[in-house]
Amino acid sequence: MSKTEWKEYKLGEITDSCLGKMLDAKKNRGIPQPYLANVNVRWGSFDLDDLPLMRFEESENERYGLKFGDIVVCEGGEPGRCAIWKDQVPNMKIQKALHRVRCHENVDYRFLYYYLLWAGKKGLFDQYCTGSTIKHLPGEKLKILPIRMPPLAEQQRIAKILSSLDDKIELNNAINRNLEEHAQAIFKGRFIDFEPFGGEMPEGWKAGSLSDIADYLNGLAMQKFRPKDDEVGLPVLKIKELRQGFAGEDAELCSPSIKSEYIVNDGDVIFSWSGSLLVDLWCGGKCGLNQHLFKVTSKHYDKWFYYMWTKHYLDRFIFLAADKATTMGHIKREELDKAEVCIPSNADYDKIGRLLEPIIETIIAKKVENRHLIILRDELLPKLMSGEINV
Repeated sequence: MSKTEWKEYKLGEITDSCLGKMLDAKKNRGIPQPYLANVNVRWGSFDLDDLPLMRFEESENERYGLKFGDIVVCEGGEPGRCAIWKDQVPNMKIQKALHRVRCHENVDYRFLYYYLLWAGKKGLFDQYCTGSTIKHLPGEKLKILPIRMPPLAEQQRIAKILSSLDDKIELNNAINRNLEEHAQAIFKGRFIDFEPFGGEMPEGWKAGSLSDIADYLNGLAMQKFRPKDDEVGLPVLKIKELRQGFAGEDAELCSPSIKSEYIVNDGDVIFSWSGSLLVDLWCGGKCGLNQHLFKVTSKHYDKWFYYMWTKHYLDRFIFLAADKATTMGHIKREELDKAEVCIPSNADYDKIGRLLEPIIETIIAKKVENRHLIILRDELLPKLMSGEINV
């Protein structure tokens, strides 16, 4: 297909758009319903944990409601950040800081989403934003955004290539959620409820603490370890990167010459102990460990053991941090000493490990695979969206 068949449109010519509802705390009509706010939208996905509620009247359901295939675009806070709604939560609505974009019949919603995703990441829409310090993409500017598109059949072929990669990523995420739940069930049955052992800790087991089974290494103040002129910097792993699962182009850089123990690799257990408390298996590539994060390792026990026990205490740590918080909640090392664990006999440790270790290793493998799929998708995205690759 020649590039001459690609035509340019204004977004308002090929879609219908709507800005979300203004939050009105005084209004007390309608049933509280979940809604999406700006913070719930990431580049290409949604964070649907702990959704806020707002009262919507019956007459507002159509105006502010989302349907399968709608594209949600952020008005502020990285304007242009977007994701496709796929009915993950019934009767979802949008708040004022978000635009709902609904495609006309001659437009493949997946193609338009990928075009907006590519253009947003490239900053192609920045000139349409208002504000000098805090940028916004108002509705009247959104409607005049330039969109270059091929005919519908070509849109569908391009979208199929990119969406097949995203579908695989979503499948891996779903598998990992199931594996994590399975691992938690096994862990609870063996170490908390002692189901195979009559409900009591078996003979030959002993009590210990998190500090006994693992080393919790706090990261460095990486602003003191910037790359030297002749060095290629490492991304700095902060809480933001841990939450999103990768180090983006905006990640700070540190010197690769830092001590090896402060370098994070795929599969390492990372525990953010300040601010947003989180325990995860990092699979976002090689990074430098920033302060406020623990890198959890052990010379005597396997990863499945100290990962599951650290994760077991996360809810308690979150509660303790929130209870003591004045500005930013955190936990102290003494809480690791107080967190009791059960250490099995060698024979029982090996039996349980044969159940849990393959699960943890599969989760890591799926997360690493997803990172490579994302890299591949992001390499293809500009070539497909510009017509450089002829599908």
